[in-house]
Amino acid sequence: MDFTPESILKIITDTTLTHQQAMMNLADLAVSHPQAFEVPQEYVEWEKVGVLCDMGEPRLPYAPRYLLPDYEKLMTNGCEFLRLPRPLKLADAIQTLQIFYLHVPSVTHLPVYLGNIDTLLEPFVLGMHETEARVQIRRFLDFISRTLPNSFSHANIGPVETVAGLMIVEIEAERQDAVPGLTLLYDRELTSRSFAEACVRCALSCAKPSFAHHGACRLENARPYGIASCYNALNIGGGAFTLSRIVLKRAADAANGIDDFFNRVMPQATQALCRFMDEKIEFLVERSHFFTSSFLVKEGFLSKDAFTGMFGVVGLHEAVNVLMKKEGKQARFGKDEEANALGHKIMQRLEQLVHTHQNPHCGASGGHFVLHAQVGIDSDIGISPGARIAIGEELPLYQHLRHAGEFHHYFPSGTGDIFPFDETYERNPSAILDIIDGGFASGMRYFSTYGKDSDVIRITGYLVKKSDMEALARGETVLQNNVIWGLGEARHGRILERKVRQ
Repeated sequence: MDFTPESILKIITDTTLTHQQAMMNLADLAVSHPQAFEVPQEYVEWEKVGVLCDMGEPRLPYAPRYLLPDYEKLMTNGCEFLRLPRPLKLADAIQTLQIFYLHVPSVTHLPVYLGNIDTLLEPFVLGMHETEARVQIRRFLDFISRTLPNSFSHANIGPVETVAGLMIVEIEAERQDAVPGLTLLYDRELTSRSFAEACVRCALSCAKPSFAHHGACRLENARPYGIASCYNALNIGGGAFTLSRIVLKRAADAANGIDDFFNRVMPQATQALCRFMDEKIEFLVERSHFFTSSFLVKEGFLSKDAFTGMFGVVGLHEAVNVLMKKEGKQARFGKDEEANALGHKIMQRLEQLVHTHQNPHCGASGGHFVLHAQVGIDSDIGISPGARIAIGEELPLYQHLRHAGEFHHYFPSGTGDIFPFDETYERNPSAILDIIDGGFASGMRYFSTYGKDSDVIRITGYLVKKSDMEALARGETVLQNNVIWGLGEARHGRILERKVRQ
């Protein structure tokens, strides 16, 4: 959207926006129009036909898209710039985190990574009276949901059971709030069965935590990692400069057939997007102020060497089906071996093209960008997130898990699948944990679930309350920023029609 009097007026007269939401929209508007770096012409051409997308990032980038500060360092050393001493008690630790969060930027203007909150708080919880610790942790979670009202603000727990971690999942089940997002770093060798089942019960109640395959994520990251925002696996102490994406369905639409897709469309579009990301990152690193002036960098909470660039992918399901149809074939992704083989061929070629491209600033990922199964945006119609099977074409559960497991490894910076369950599973969380174990054994990296009747549901990579979507649809103001996108997905993305597993 251009920075015009009309666009400004549209924001400040929108009665569904809170003051904070209007302020953030105005800020986005101010940096969306000025052209701070040279945009390659080939990128512009592919963007016009919808094959490439910059995910609404500013053309005047002034901070990285996703930051994962080293919160352990904060707990050990405090923060000189914010005049925060090393915390000594739980109340100190919580206040330190609360203050620090408000100074961590991102593409949403709010922190997308809140740290491994159970291990951060555990040393202060031990030895306290349980009732008092529980009260303080609940207030901490309430602070996050009221002050950082966006479920891209994401916390981790695990893999080892802690007193604080168990309190968090029990309190989250009581709170029934979409914020913060939450992931359990799950490892069946490290995570106790009882703690994992408590997390399943919580997830069926309020769509969190999701389960990350800790063993696989740990092997893919040379440094300690965290799950941020949707399900982004990135280095702690770093993050992602940018996330831009290729819409494979529209790339297939633009091709004359399979050969043209592989020989012309995919190489040209991939190269154009990589060059666009190069230009954006160079401006951010070399010309903007962030890496020279931010206290987060100066005090060692972040390091430029721990960042990468995320090459997002959406619409594999539809791309395969479009190309099959152009070849006069009826095979469909997920259901037919020939279509699935084409899906693998597409991902292998894309992986090769992206990894061949070198960027000098992406030291965290060997000097190249990393593939990411992007979850989509509310304007995507008929385009499935990442490599997911489209809603309405889901496979039987175990077949679906195996299929997802075949494709998750292509996306080291984040991927996932979502499986709602009916109320019968609430009485048997152990069964869902067995399903998760089976999915991870089949190659899955990230598993999300919620109960059929839950008010809090997972939209694509973030959480929203159905009751908030209903209120927004009536023209009422709601606190959580994500609800507008969730409502768009509900209207256009069929997310309320997912197959419920029985």
